[in-house]
Amino acid sequence: MAQDNTVQSVKRAMMILEELATEKEGLGVTELAKRINLHKSTVHRMLNTLLDIGYVEQNLASEKYRLGMKILFLGGTILERMDIRHEAHDLLKELSEKVNETVHLVVPDGFRAIYIDKMDSNKTIRMHSQIGRIAPLHASAVGKAILAFSEDVFIKELIERGLEKFTSNTITEPKDLLRHLKMIRERGFSVDDEENEEGIRCVGAPIFNYTGKVIGAVSVSGPTVTVTQERINQISESVIDCAKKISHRMGWKDK
Repeated sequence: MAQDNTVQSVKRAMMILEELATEKEGLGVTELAKRINLHKSTVHRMLNTLLDIGYVEQNLASEKYRLGMKILFLGGTILERMDIRHEAHDLLKELSEKVNETVHLVVPDGFRAIYIDKMDSNKTIRMHSQIGRIAPLHASAVGKAILAFSEDVFIKELIERGLEKFTSNTITEPKDLLRHLKMIRERGFSVDDEENEEGIRCVGAPIFNYTGKVIGAVSVSGPTVTVTQERINQISESVIDCAKKISHRMGWKDK
């Protein structure tokens, strides 16, 4: 029963936010309650909660409620993800054709990364990855490329949460990971040497926005028989070049 009430409360909160989004000048409690067919006391209580956490604000003169500035944070995050996908798409295709391997684009999502685009090679062997898949930050090329250029406090918190082991090659010791991230920062690219999935090797590079913040990563992935140790340097040059081009499109400037 408690869970049902929680779900109902979330639905009602979303109804309020969606209705407020239709009125630039805002709505009073009575009008809002009438529009979404809820009791005034229920609407008032939920508005106070949304007001407290910043998703709604009130005009004290008119007593009307409207969407708060915090909504921009949620919308901005989605737009940033979509913008990077749009700006990167043709460059991912170009990279995939150049190295003839699968190319991935990811964005950070808390303590993980999410695949938002993928370009398959023309080889008969295809990667099983898909858009929407989750990548661990400490055990994937794209994840480590993001992690290496993240703030120290974030890296520390991720380590404190525990470094899950996926294969015998996964880096699970904090000191080893910190040394590894330092190396990534120095050379500008990361390598997942069968750390997330046995038989798969990946080379990744970070993507930055106009403020210099890391906002994603691009990688070349394939079976170890084609993405060999001997090809890593060659592939890394292409991956870094692609990541820089995407970063430039996102407003990043070389130092």
